[in-house]
Amino acid sequence: MIESRCGILCSECGYREQMGCGGCVNIQKPFWGDACPVKSCAEDKQHAHCGQCDAFPCQLLNQFAYDEKQGDGGKRIEQCAKWRDKLV
Repeated sequence: MIESRCGILCSECGYREQMGCGGCVNIQKPFWGDACPVKSCAEDKQHAHCGQCDAFPCQLLNQFAYDEKQGDGGKRIEQCAKWRDKLV
């Protein structure tokens, strides 16, 4: 099951319950700001997640995945690839 547009596993997120977040596939606006550029990009292209994009993994997704403070070392990119490969 797709949990996010960028590959984050919402089911493993510590903020999910604390912030009442349903995950970006189920909400209009993230709890942490007005909009998520990754979510917006995927939805504008009518993709369930970034792994479905021809530009995957793009500069924007890489920027989020490898951010010093909030990145995950590329785990979200790996997850999008897994979701993509399961649907093929």
